[in-house]
Amino acid sequence: MDPRRWRLDGQLALVTGGSAGIGRAIARELLGFGADVLLAARDAAGLDAARTELLEDFPEREVQCFAADVGIEEQRRELLDWVEDFGEGLHVLVNNAGMNIGKASTDYGDAEWREIFEVNLFSAFELSRYLHPLLTRHAASSIVNVGSVSGLTHVRTGAPYGMSKAALHQLTRNLAVEWAGDGIRVNAVAPWYIRTRRTSGKLADPDYLDEVLLRTPMGRVGEPEEVAAAVAFLCLPAAGYVTGECIAVDGGFLRYGF
Repeated sequence: MDPRRWRLDGQLALVTGGSAGIGRAIARELLGFGADVLLAARDAAGLDAARTELLEDFPEREVQCFAADVGIEEQRRELLDWVEDFGEGLHVLVNNAGMNIGKASTDYGDAEWREIFEVNLFSAFELSRYLHPLLTRHAASSIVNVGSVSGLTHVRTGAPYGMSKAALHQLTRNLAVEWAGDGIRVNAVAPWYIRTRRTSGKLADPDYLDEVLLRTPMGRVGEPEEVAAAVAFLCLPAAGYVTGECIAVDGGFLRYGF
């Protein structure tokens, strides 16, 4: 077995939404496989804290940060310019940035549901297109989109979130086919409830938590590191014949029956 198939040494990865939760866990996983990592998120202080923590654990790796709201077109362009300045191209793009406002469908204001789409979907489409020239500088590169089980079945997120994630999964399939000849693999992961700051409020309700666990065959909430492991696998040379896939990280939720 060639151990390089299970390494990312010499590769450069960009992770959006990388200041906390799943994004920070993905950055840590990629660093552990030998990649250097660029982090982008809205929270500048959170990015600084993430960079400090990650460099303490991986002092031999490179970790750089850029504060940007990828839901805003101008800031997506600024992020592109920043990545281009590294002059090495890009091996891995992880479109992890996401947000939600949970409401009944008739209660959304136009600005609210449009923001969900800008952050969850349009940012991934635009960044993937913008970064395509950098990704094609290498013989093999990878995009991983962080979707959701809400893009595959109904959960109580509100319709716009589920719609945006379903479209993100379809974007994954389309780009996988369109860019296969460019040496770019495009895959996705679809988490169920993962223990993060964003989910902590709902999971703090014991009745709600009981409902979640009853629908989860493995009987527990997932951890950010478990999503990160699936993302990292999809980036590895060992997954070089995998493209257009969506891996559910859900403890069996989507397979639940009676």
